[in-house]
Amino acid sequence: MSTSDSATSSPPSNAVRNYTLAVIVLIYASSHVDRQIVSILAESIKQDLLLSDSQLGFLIGLSFALFYATLGIPIAILADRYSRRNIIAISVIVWSGMTALSGLAANFFQLALARIGVGIGEAGSSPPSHSMIADLYPLEKRGAAMGIYAAGINLGVLIGFLVGGFIDEWYGWRMAFFIVGVPGIFLGLLMFLTVREPMRSSPPKPLPKNLFKEVWNTFVLMMSIPSLRHIVIGCTLVVFVGYGTTYWNGVFFRRLHGLSPSETGVLLALIGGIIGGVGTFFGGWLADRLAQRDQRAYVWLTAAVKILIAPFVAWFYFETDTRIAAYLLAFIAFFGGFYLSVSFAMTQTLLPPASRALGAAILLFCINIIGLGLGPFVVGILSDFFSAEHGADGLRYALVIVTLLNIWGSYHYYLAGRSLRADLEAVK
Repeated sequence: MSTSDSATSSPPSNAVRNYTLAVIVLIYASSHVDRQIVSILAESIKQDLLLSDSQLGFLIGLSFALFYATLGIPIAILADRYSRRNIIAISVIVWSGMTALSGLAANFFQLALARIGVGIGEAGSSPPSHSMIADLYPLEKRGAAMGIYAAGINLGVLIGFLVGGFIDEWYGWRMAFFIVGVPGIFLGLLMFLTVREPMRSSPPKPLPKNLFKEVWNTFVLMMSIPSLRHIVIGCTLVVFVGYGTTYWNGVFFRRLHGLSPSETGVLLALIGGIIGGVGTFFGGWLADRLAQRDQRAYVWLTAAVKILIAPFVAWFYFETDTRIAAYLLAFIAFFGGFYLSVSFAMTQTLLPPASRALGAAILLFCINIIGLGLGPFVVGILSDFFSAEHGADGLRYALVIVTLLNIWGSYHYYLAGRSLRADLEAVK
């Protein structure tokens, strides 16, 4: 897998650029199908394997995130030097196979091992994808491109919840893992056979003699850029809330609103997949437009949105009327992903080209170890704690407490805006 493997020697045409982005988005969506599927199946898995909410939280988040985030960094170092296309293709085949194997798990330990395997595979997806998009699109189009890429999350949510809910109800949770896992193997082959490696913005550096030193130096560089430092902190806090709540919403509607697996799947698929996807793309597009007048809009838009929707999130979790709760969740989902494309795009823009994949991996490490790993796990622990006195409502209280961290996260996005202009000038 050489540095120039299948790399184009000239800037890609719009057709090639858009096709490459489309395949990357489909692969990103596949990763979120395989990642999110546990949340819609969680209540059935709990009943079948006799698990606690804390164990569910570990399966949903921490078992996956530990390896996903940690291995993302060395893979990103390879992606800054070797074929990003090949790394992505191999990764999607690995995680899809491990998702299918999850359906064979007979106990908590076996399912945890399978989820670890999914995390190992998915570690090779996002950092090289971010780097490819940054080389495919100029700065003025990068926010929108990252918004389209980030919308892959919502496409994955749509497929995962919709397919997972119906298959769980009709054939059981084990079959759901098989059905969503196998198609990803073909996506990996599509990436390898039809996508070409784009030309890099700068020539790759040799492999580092000291891996930890390179990671540490890149992390120090990120923390030395004031706006990027606050973006990393803010994004980590917002993702903690996002994963901590989204991954439990399936259980929330089944346990507290009495919906069936298929009803829950349809509701969350339509809201998270369609409305959330439109909102994520709109957030990237709006940030690009507002930033033409003031570049601070890239981060201040996120700060404002997270503050404004905070009371609606609390209302949603305390609401007992299912119809009103669904409307509230739709409103929250539209604005919920505004931070994502901006955070990805600014990380790529504020770092030198040779460090972009590693910088993306470090950002993903922070948000996934703390956000994806601990978010659902903390909700599960708090749910067990409150359920001892409040029964099923213990999950409701746990979710409301976790959402309060959005306010802290929005403050860091505000702080990022105060130095963003100067930091972008320094990059130039």
